[in-house]
Amino acid sequence: MKPYQYQKDSWTTFLQGRKTEWVITNGLGSYGGASLIGAQTRTHQGYLIASLHSPTMRYLIFQRVSERFLCQDKTISFHTAQYRVDGNTSFANGQNYLTLMEYDGTVHYHYEADALVMDKSIALKRGENSCAISYLLENKGDSPITFIYTPSFNFREHNTNSTPDDFDFTIEEKPGQLILTSASHLEHPIFFSYSDGSCCENSSPVEEKIELQTEVDLETEGLDCHYRPFEFTIILPPRTIKKLSLLCGLTDAGRIDDTFAASVISDTRQYYTHLIEKSGYSDLFAKRLVLAADQFLSMRQSTGYTTVLAGLPWFTDWGRDTMIAFTGLTLCTKRFQEAEEILLTFSQYIKNGIVPNMFPDDNAAPLYNTVDASLWYFYAVERYLYYMKKKDTNHNGKKNPSTVCHSNQFIRAHIFPHLKEIIAAYESGTDFSIYMEEDGLIHAGSGLDQITWMDVRVGEWVVTPRHGKPVEINALWYNALKVMEMLCLQYGEDASHYTTLSELTKKSFCEKFWNKSKNCLYDVIDGDDTEEHIRPNQIYAVSLPYTMLPAEQEKLVVQTVTDKLFVGVGLRSLAIEDSEYHGIYCGALPKRDAAYHQGTAWGFLLGGFITAYHKVHRDSDESRSTLLKMLEPIQTHLSCSGCIGSLSEIFDGDAPHTPRGCYAQAWSVGEVLRAYVEDILTKES
Repeated sequence: MKPYQYQKDSWTTFLQGRKTEWVITNGLGSYGGASLIGAQTRTHQGYLIASLHSPTMRYLIFQRVSERFLCQDKTISFHTAQYRVDGNTSFANGQNYLTLMEYDGTVHYHYEADALVMDKSIALKRGENSCAISYLLENKGDSPITFIYTPSFNFREHNTNSTPDDFDFTIEEKPGQLILTSASHLEHPIFFSYSDGSCCENSSPVEEKIELQTEVDLETEGLDCHYRPFEFTIILPPRTIKKLSLLCGLTDAGRIDDTFAASVISDTRQYYTHLIEKSGYSDLFAKRLVLAADQFLSMRQSTGYTTVLAGLPWFTDWGRDTMIAFTGLTLCTKRFQEAEEILLTFSQYIKNGIVPNMFPDDNAAPLYNTVDASLWYFYAVERYLYYMKKKDTNHNGKKNPSTVCHSNQFIRAHIFPHLKEIIAAYESGTDFSIYMEEDGLIHAGSGLDQITWMDVRVGEWVVTPRHGKPVEINALWYNALKVMEMLCLQYGEDASHYTTLSELTKKSFCEKFWNKSKNCLYDVIDGDDTEEHIRPNQIYAVSLPYTMLPAEQEKLVVQTVTDKLFVGVGLRSLAIEDSEYHGIYCGALPKRDAAYHQGTAWGFLLGGFITAYHKVHRDSDESRSTLLKMLEPIQTHLSCSGCIGSLSEIFDGDAPHTPRGCYAQAWSVGEVLRAYVEDILTKES
């Protein structure tokens, strides 16, 4: 797959170039990132933000390397940054010499200025908290050039900023290496190895007054600084080419040669090439989403298994997000081992029938304030078995009995008992006022608890009160009961209890949730909020594997969602004509919280929408063609806004639907990939 490529027309100004970002990952929860032009615009950016207890406890370690060169008494800097001094904003405009930027899971910059040509490539080493930078320097002129590079370090949490007083490093110099040890993090020395360059002390060891525009836009001070104790010089004779390797991280690599970093970057590219080839897709959009999917898969140190980061740059692993993203991230990408590990990871933390809502970033105990994570777990199990069955059929239509046996045995031995536990807990009642009422429907939430995905609370203000019987929770409940019925029959157990419950649930759901006046489903029934809000949650009553509505009502639901909520890059969380609608998500946190589920469009909802739309239009070529047209905005977003090669968490409900929130979101990528594969690329016989 060719890399994403950007040329000078993508950054005609600094302001234009800072809007788009990139991210690189290493499979441990660590990441790195910057803007398209290399400037950092938020606290969650730097070349290496290392997870100290995978995938949590993430700290900025290695901020960046800046470059400049001297030739015939002339100094030219490739450094790109935004500063604020005495209330005034200024810019270091190194992007003026940038001619090409490429992204393929690694990052490549190409600069040209006078006689110097500089190629700079950046990657995180897979499975290790190390960042490799490879340079190819060429002096095309007749005079020597002095090349100077300056690394910047830190040791702060990725969601904070630094002041000059925060730097408490001691430095040990070895041949080809610096070792920096922070007094506050003695157990994690930083190793900076370099293949060439004369080291000298920097006269300005702290780079101050860096203005982070994304943080300013969120109405914070938005100032930061970094530690740069040394700079390095290399003399390039006339008409010469020079390679240079840098490696910075929490692992001691010792001395490195000038090809070391290039090898790390080549290995990283080969890793991504293998993932794309393994997925088996020839379609470019699918290939790009396979690459994006890998960013969210991480090892969890506490279990030794794979887990899912809900979003970059700040989320850790959330149960709800994981189970929704699961199919796209692992099954559609043919990563079946990781799929099993994810199911095992969350099975180990089920408590009182509840799959954890989230694992905090400080490595504290998981939180369980969710009603839907456990129900989405059934969906993930059903999809796993479905995809394993497809995997078992070869091109001749023959089965591989050993693979069929493995998947069934895996679920029965390791997962099925937990599924029984969940159903029993929901039926009899568990934490957070989750219980089944006599009509077979699930009630959830009370007081200040916010336990559906629309979960914002500001102090004692519950922004989207959904206590009662939410529509998607009961659609998921029915689906879970049918999955249990299917598994019991498959494993030779009595399925009658689940059959009886599912029939009762279906009868009650169809009687109580239909809103005849608006041709859609009520968002919540039997609750405190009596407003008839049109929200996207109803789409799951059509898109899940097991559903309850008559075909005509399903079609009306999809039509209402299309007319009222679909915006190309996602579904609005509230219809635009609603008095509580907020069309712009921006500003300080209270302002953003007021809009988060009150009109903001969500990318992950495209998955359920695509599946539902395709279902009610009878799996036709015409519906595929229509859906491809409808997906054009999200395909454009993948390469032209937000984060290169990924899909954002949310978008403004109002046009032009500016991307907001996490610049890369697991369930956005996972659900778009899943629906694209299942409903557009795949044509069932």
